[in-house]
Amino acid sequence: MSPNSAKHPDRIGIYGGTFDPPHLGHLILAETAAGALNLARVLFVPAAQPPHKAPGDIRTPAHHRLAMVERAVAGNPRFALSRADMDRPGPHYSVDMLRLLRREFPEPEFVFLIGADSLDELPTWSRPLELLALAWLGVMRRPGATPDLQHLERTLPGLTERVLWVDAPEIGISATGTAERVATGRSIRYLTPDAVCDYIEENKLYRKSEHGTAT
Repeated sequence: MSPNSAKHPDRIGIYGGTFDPPHLGHLILAETAAGALNLARVLFVPAAQPPHKAPGDIRTPAHHRLAMVERAVAGNPRFALSRADMDRPGPHYSVDMLRLLRREFPEPEFVFLIGADSLDELPTWSRPLELLALAWLGVMRRPGATPDLQHLERTLPGLTERVLWVDAPEIGISATGTAERVATGRSIRYLTPDAVCDYIEENKLYRKSEHGTAT
């Protein structure tokens, strides 16, 4: 029986990202992966400071992003917020986050959710073989993303056996585009959950300052 078809009541999906802001695309992809891979739950793990991003690339302070994700996942019993990446010192590598979560959840299998475009970059991540030992890879297919599996297998032996493919819908929503809509005074209703829309409005997030930069 393949890993995809077996039922895994104790399999947890790990969904990391800056979530700046979280939007319906994040939720749709997580729900799709949860159904396709029989995940008991999906942990949304807001990143403190991803190694591939400069500090200025993250628009919103951590406490706001945590609060928005908490509101975004509320109401779905299979979704939960994790502070695993926020409550630890850097550098913030995914493999270290998974190790920390393993202490919290010693028994369940982990499925680390990524897009197909990120799979080609995996050899450049910190300790990728260790990451593969800690979790399956739940890889969401994306238009135009065709990972070179032969090259990846040569670079990271055993990788292809750890990949679980997910046929995810194409969603034309991005965090950058959502933030830009707020900055230019356009509505984001129906792009993010209402509770996130309200939080952004109440806290005046993503608006342009008098200097023309988003706040």
